[in-house]
Amino acid sequence: MLATRIRSWKSVALPTAAVLVGLAAPVVTTTPAAATTTAYDSTYYKNAIGKTGTSLKSSLHTIISANVTKISYSAVWNALKVTDQDPNNSNNVILLYSGVSRAKSLNGGDVGDWNREHVWAKSHGDFGEVTGPGTDLHHLRPADVQVNSIRGNLDFDNGGSAVTNGGGSTVDSDSFAPRAADRGDVARMILYMAVRYDGGDGFADLEPNEKVGNGSDPFMGKLSVLKAWNEADPPSAFEEKRNQVIYDTYQHNRNPFIDHPEWVEAIW
Repeated sequence: MLATRIRSWKSVALPTAAVLVGLAAPVVTTTPAAATTTAYDSTYYKNAIGKTGTSLKSSLHTIISANVTKISYSAVWNALKVTDQDPNNSNNVILLYSGVSRAKSLNGGDVGDWNREHVWAKSHGDFGEVTGPGTDLHHLRPADVQVNSIRGNLDFDNGGSAVTNGGGSTVDSDSFAPRAADRGDVARMILYMAVRYDGGDGFADLEPNEKVGNGSDPFMGKLSVLKAWNEADPPSAFEEKRNQVIYDTYQHNRNPFIDHPEWVEAIW
């Protein structure tokens, strides 16, 4: 059963028209994510409730790193067919960045296929596809092969030109912006990774920063943009269900920023 969520109303002004190529994106005005309450606050998150800053981040790291079941990279294929299933067509998955519904059977590396996108680019920290951050379902999503290739290992920021068949995603020489409906998802995945992998488990200490072009350093930008995306695009029913499936069926841990998007501001 999905966690019960109670959220106060918040005002979000979103762009009403597509951004023309070459023009600056309109300013998105948001108010901070309102406090939420879930069914997991008295159990799973009990040691984090009421904390802020580094104390909250540390508590969440302990919570989401405990008793985690790790899966192989090959097992990710079948897992994504469940976690990202199209709610309107059980034969398809919904692709990140483009929003396209595509047949589950079209997983692979050819044009027209979908593949496994590492939202926290695996080169940022050099963790590759090994079990752990390289196979963590909380940042792995199905994406169109060509759109995934265009994103590559770019950091996230606003601006750029339209991505062909990208559903409204944009790209420039040093950054990528997903379509508006996926921006909050991306922000919460990146910040989950920063809390989950802190350098104490043999992998790099992953952290968000205010840069783009981070290359192989274990950083991902731009933090201020990711925070704005988290506010402008709150968790959807699809994202919440995905979080639940990963918790119930696969890894048995949660992305806390889907349950409590206000914790982004509380930490950063």
